[in-house]
Amino acid sequence: MNTTVMSPLTITPLGFIPDLKNATLVPFNETACENWKEIHHLVFHVANTCFAVGLIIPTTLNFHMIFLRGLLTIGCALFIIWATLYRCALDIMIWNSVFLIVNLLHFIYLVYKRRPIKIEKELSSLYKRMFEPLHVPPELFQRLTGQFCNIQTLKTGQAYAAEDKTSVDDRLSILLKGKMKVSYRGHFLHNIYPCAFIDSPEFRSTQMNRGEKFQVTIIADDNCKFLCWSRERLTYFLESEPFLYEIFKYLIGKDITNKLYSLNDPTLNDKASKKIDRQPSLCSQLSVMQMRNSMASTSDSEDGLQMFLRGTSSASSLLTDPPEQLPSLAHQSLV
Repeated sequence: MNTTVMSPLTITPLGFIPDLKNATLVPFNETACENWKEIHHLVFHVANTCFAVGLIIPTTLNFHMIFLRGLLTIGCALFIIWATLYRCALDIMIWNSVFLIVNLLHFIYLVYKRRPIKIEKELSSLYKRMFEPLHVPPELFQRLTGQFCNIQTLKTGQAYAAEDKTSVDDRLSILLKGKMKVSYRGHFLHNIYPCAFIDSPEFRSTQMNRGEKFQVTIIADDNCKFLCWSRERLTYFLESEPFLYEIFKYLIGKDITNKLYSLNDPTLNDKASKKIDRQPSLCSQLSVMQMRNSMASTSDSEDGLQMFLRGTSSASSLLTDPPEQLPSLAHQSLV
């Protein structure tokens, strides 16, 4: 008797097309969706649109984080409205309330950081001329000028410093208004104009040697106003701000260069000094304080002064000579 063994595998003949119209979907588990529910309210879709737009904002945009946090805040608020009025879902409302608070706090903080910094009117020209071109943020400039410095005034004829009497360790100042003249034993050396350091040579040359006195006299030629820092507190602050420390090194070096050219040409005016501002700093090769005071090592007579001024005339070629010649020229000026 022949028996036929039925294979459990069903072989589908070629060319057979299953009837998909009468096919019945079998759910994988009990929670599978049998029928799609109705579309949610428009508020739900607007909220998700806010999330989508916030996430695709390019990071190259200047205020992209503010826009992102703002859109996330709006989206969370719309989700709360949708969950409360149209869905009656307490858990959705609570979670989005938490997200709303977090994003709102971030948004407020970012807007606060971007707030416009108001610089005092007396300091605005100083910031625009000296610090803004070097990309110093307004808030950093405000910290620099708002904590440990003050604005002082001098009337015409009053002395900022007297030679052999005033200590160089106390302060560093920038002239804001007016004009000052620098002299040595009655001999005029150069002028100081607004937006220039008053005592930068002394500040740079006495960083390692404390307790020295001014060897020049600085007198107000007009009614003057200047910004004055406590030297000790300024040094401590700059040590905690490396970027600003480098900025000060550059500005002081440039100011020393300007004073070098003023010594070579005492008639140099403010307009000409602005052109010199564009030249590179030579502070690493030259010490103007030594040039100011080098007359003390020569003669107290007019001949000594003339020898000094003739010696400084060699500095007029500093911009055209190669860097390796700078030290020799400096020594020639100091002889």
